[in-house]
Amino acid sequence: MKSLAQNLSLAANKPNLVLRSLCEADLQTLLHIESISYSHPWSQNNFLDSLSSHYLMQGLFDSSTCSPKSSMIGYFVAMKGVDELHLLNLTVAPDYHRRGYAKYLLSQLKILSVQQELNWIWLEVRMSNQAAIALYTSYGFIKSGVRKNYYPLGLKGSNDREDALLMSYQVTPCN
Repeated sequence: MKSLAQNLSLAANKPNLVLRSLCEADLQTLLHIESISYSHPWSQNNFLDSLSSHYLMQGLFDSSTCSPKSSMIGYFVAMKGVDELHLLNLTVAPDYHRRGYAKYLLSQLKILSVQQELNWIWLEVRMSNQAAIALYTSYGFIKSGVRKNYYPLGLKGSNDREDALLMSYQVTPCN
């Protein structure tokens, strides 16, 4: 398993990376990345609700690219709880897959958790999303349970549902 320092070396090798809070002006780019990444993407209202609820929303950008749509590499949305963060959405644009950006975003989420003295990061992931489960497991998340019939499955309007794997990560400043 790579250490936090190794994950952060990605930023050192890519000086043009910028992590910043997302805003309403980023909405069209978020919607575009969501639509090409998921069978059931978040809606505009999901993102607007997250913004109005002041959830932690961070985007990773390549500042060397001129076009806002092509400069967004990925993002995360997390909701702060009493002593935890609940990761609601972590997405890397398909053109940037398998380059370490998802782990970099997780590392940034961990840093924010340490700064806010939060002890846990929780998330749900589709049981069928083996790539995401492998990513989270390699980062140190553990399987904590199953949420039955959590995600929609199949075409819109279908009542079919898919279980979610509940995963947790205990945040300590040294791991």
